[in-house]
Amino acid sequence: MLLVATDARFEEHEAGPRHPERPARARAVLEGLEAGAPPEARRRLEPRRATRADLERIHTTRYLDHLEQFCAAGGGHLDADTGASAASWEAALLAAGSGLEAVDALERGDGEFAFCAIRPPGHHAVADRAMGFCLLNNVAVTAAALRDRRERVLIVDWDAHHGNGTQDVFYADGAVMYVSMHEWPLYPGTGRLTDAGTGAGAGATVNFPLPAGATGDVYLDALDTVVSPLAEQFAPTWVLVSAGYDAHRADPLTGLGLAAGDFADLTARLMALAPDRRLVVFLEGGYDLDALRDSTAATVSTLLGRPERAESATANGPGRNVVHAARELHGAGPFATY
Repeated sequence: MLLVATDARFEEHEAGPRHPERPARARAVLEGLEAGAPPEARRRLEPRRATRADLERIHTTRYLDHLEQFCAAGGGHLDADTGASAASWEAALLAAGSGLEAVDALERGDGEFAFCAIRPPGHHAVADRAMGFCLLNNVAVTAAALRDRRERVLIVDWDAHHGNGTQDVFYADGAVMYVSMHEWPLYPGTGRLTDAGTGAGAGATVNFPLPAGATGDVYLDALDTVVSPLAEQFAPTWVLVSAGYDAHRADPLTGLGLAAGDFADLTARLMALAPDRRLVVFLEGGYDLDALRDSTAATVSTLLGRPERAESATANGPGRNVVHAARELHGAGPFATY
């Protein structure tokens, strides 16, 4: 059974006129869920609002106060890329709380996997400000709650843009392993190969800054030869996925070369790394509506063990040199002393 966290209020968040992070994205994702997960195989999960205590594991009180007041005053531009409306605070609270509700539901045995069909996205949001269409860092809120229960959390971020906010939060944290496969160079300009964590988190950040045109076989090589061996040592008790579908070759904001079939393969690999009932997928980016629909369908159908591919997987693009370099950098295994 697939648990789907969704709410009509996610469509009420408005980032601004003609903004790529638009309400139609939520509808495209729901279409993908309907295509990839038949009604008898999915169950709606009612999101809950994240509390201040939940959010303050990640965000400063001053920022949260500012964001709430900004939205209550009608919203506007938080920065050049990121907008909010009067409804955005409520949507953001529900988005940040969706993963927490998914964790509780999976632990109750209500389903095998969870997909959080949420907006606004979250992985660029840092402790004290919004960034890159993101208001609250949804995946980080869930990961921090799990960490505080002494869980070991693997976050895999396949959004085309590096999740700088998530990396920042856990950069010195040995209980959370953050992996990002992203286009380089591209906004926000973070996620270098040598950014690998510090202190207790040394080696627990793994970046793959891939060139434009990178294809699915490169991603699988990264997972098979670098991430999987590291995850075996790290032994995560939960796997969280920042599932941005802007790595699709049709996306208007990026230059990577993936197709819907690649997201089926990526999902299957991550299922193999997660303990039973311990995998939660969080929607991040993806701005071509057809690609978003088809890639969502590929993800959820794979979670249900019946992969559907509107497009075949891709191969023979550039980027294996990045994977090889990451393998050299992380090959010693950073978790032997944990």
